[in-house]
Amino acid sequence: MNVYDFDKTIYNGDSTVDFYKYCLCVKPFIIFRFPLFTAVKFLLDRRKKQLFKERFYRFLRAFSDIDKTVDDFWKIHSVKIKKWYIQNHKSDDVVISASPEFLLRPICKSLGINELMASVVDKKTGRYTGENCWGREKVRRFYERFENGSIDAFYSDSYSDAPLAKTAKRAFIVKKEKITAWDMNRK
Repeated sequence: MNVYDFDKTIYNGDSTVDFYKYCLCVKPFIIFRFPLFTAVKFLLDRRKKQLFKERFYRFLRAFSDIDKTVDDFWKIHSVKIKKWYIQNHKSDDVVISASPEFLLRPICKSLGINELMASVVDKKTGRYTGENCWGREKVRRFYERFENGSIDAFYSDSYSDAPLAKTAKRAFIVKKEKITAWDMNRK
C-alpha cells in the first residue's frame, strides 16, 4: 500500500488554511475569534501547537451546519488535488494527516480513498480527541490500524514525517509537482 500526507503533498496548499479563508468569506466576523495571543505563544513554544489549534478552531462554532460548509468548500477546492496523485491513485491508498478528519473525509471519499487517519477534532467545538496526528503519532496510528502493515511507498512534503518515512520501503519528498527520493540523512 502507498501512504500519503495530504496538505502540500496531494493537495496543493494547506487545506485548513484554505478552509479558514473560505469561512472568512462566508462569515467575515470570525476574524475576531482568531486567537492572536495564543498564536504568539505557539511561535515561542512549539509544544503548544495543539492548544493553538484548538483555540483557532473555535471559529467552527459560528456555523450551524459545518458539514454543508465543508461540502461547499470542497466543491470549489477539489481542483487543488494534484494531477500526479489522481493519475497514480490506487484503491488501497492511505492518507495520514494532521488536518482535521471532518475536513478531509469528504474529499477522500470523493477520491476513492477509504483509509484516512487524521486529527480527530470536534467539528462543533474545535476540541481535539487524542493527539494531533503529526510526527511519531502518524506511525502509532498507522500500526494501530494496520498491525502488520507494510508501506510500499510514502509521500510527504515535510521532513517532519521522517518517522513514517523510515518505516516505508521507499519514501519520497513532494515539492509542488516535483517528486524526489527522500533523503534519509536529513533530520
